[in-house]
Amino acid sequence: MSTNGEYDCIVIGAGVQGSFTAYQLAKKNKRTLLLEQFVLPHTRGSSHGQTRIIRKAYKQDFYTHMMEECYELWAQLERETGVELFRQTGLLVMGPEESQGYQMIKNTLQKNNVPIAILNRDNFSQHIPNVNLALGDGAMVDITAGVLYADRALKTAQRQFEKLGGVIRDNEQVTNVHPGPVVTVSTLVGVYRAKSVVVTAGPWANRLLVQTGLQLPLTVVKINVCYWKEKVPGSYNVKQRFPCFLLTEFEGTKVEIYGLPSNEYPGLMKICYHGGSETDPDQRDKPTNNSDINILQRCVARCFPGLVPEPAVVESCLYTLTPDHHFVLDCHPSHNNIVFGAGFSGHGFKFGPIVGKLLCELALGEVPSYDLSPFRIRRFQDMTKSAL
Repeated sequence: MSTNGEYDCIVIGAGVQGSFTAYQLAKKNKRTLLLEQFVLPHTRGSSHGQTRIIRKAYKQDFYTHMMEECYELWAQLERETGVELFRQTGLLVMGPEESQGYQMIKNTLQKNNVPIAILNRDNFSQHIPNVNLALGDGAMVDITAGVLYADRALKTAQRQFEKLGGVIRDNEQVTNVHPGPVVTVSTLVGVYRAKSVVVTAGPWANRLLVQTGLQLPLTVVKINVCYWKEKVPGSYNVKQRFPCFLLTEFEGTKVEIYGLPSNEYPGLMKICYHGGSETDPDQRDKPTNNSDINILQRCVARCFPGLVPEPAVVESCLYTLTPDHHFVLDCHPSHNNIVFGAGFSGHGFKFGPIVGKLLCELALGEVPSYDLSPFRIRRFQDMTKSAL
């Protein structure tokens, strides 16, 4: 096995978080290698697909604060490249008006002066046609929200990284990470050494971290990504300014349902249940529980009368969940030159540019731009297997 090079930093995993981390490192003139186990582009992880929601509507202040700069970083990348990555549509948030979840989102948006429109039963249908607002539900629109063109964004970040001299090696699975003052990373093809390593391996994060004596409380689940046919073509189209939406709960379950206007498949609207069945990322094509699709069918029939309540297309995506559904952004407790971003819990794509900046700062030993206490592993003291 040959030694194939020495770098300032090696990033393992070329999804959205790894690609933006590598891009940020290259911007700081660091010799950076980005490793990916599959041939790019691929659909095996969590960063594929044409669209994602971008929003400031969160229950927690810290996400809303981070999104302020994140919007600027997405716009900056658009300017640098001349590639359109974002389309403003607004995000319709619906949920039981007096429920904690709905009120927390409303309070966070108002407290942070995010432009919103509060809708009531009288004016709802004139602003949002073809949607039924359930009795007792409130509705508001995060006006700044919209659609990110995910596949395009990922390719753009990778292209910019390479333009800055970064090296991408895909179809190269990492077999070993050996800690030390210089970290040694072995793959099926070669051996690389770097002053620091960033692990952004999504569903495969623990398989790499366990080699360094650390195991995080991560659960991998398979999500059914469902597309629903418009009865009248164009009713829910992005070009008709139909918004993305977030339903904070449905039928008493606290699991969110979310959707994006028809865009990637003509005449089909993406609506998904924000939960799934536990799975092995290497066996994701095995049939799993479809109870979420039954819930979605009832939701579509009740709330979206202009859609056929039977999914026309079902694809899949992997979420890597933490117990509290907040990210993990931290340094290894025993080897501070090994950094990791993990557990993005199905809502991390939009944060790619800011996560990349933060993981870059950690890898270079700099003070992070944000308070990372919500994302540190010490919050899992009793669940993390290592010498904490």
